Amino acid sequence: MKGAWAEALARKHLLAKGYVLLGQNKRTPFGEIDLWMQDGPTYVAIEVKQRRSNAFGTPLEALTPTKYERIYKSVLYLLGRDDVPVRLEAVLVYGTPRQFRLEHLPLEP
Repeated sequence: MKGAWAEALARKHLLAKGYVLLGQNKRTPFGEIDLWMQDGPTYVAIEVKQRRSNAFGTPLEALTPTKYERIYKSVLYLLGRDDVPVRLEAVLVYGTPRQFRLEHLPLEP
């Protein structure tokens, strides 16, 4: 997997912030959740996007409304209900394994 290093970096960053890893690369009929975590009582679906350069767009630009909708449907599928606190977040990684910048932000439609 090309972006495995970026997912590992994101996972390490989130674990250091106190998140608990529930699963990784969780597949559903609607798509995949890169990191499935919990932050206190809240379930958190994390999308990790990495780009070496902005030549083909930034990682943030890759998070389209369609992608958001797929992640949200995947969350509902995994939980089997919609009455629990859930957040969608993104970890954007710019650069290479040797030189990178990480950005962690809420994911909104």
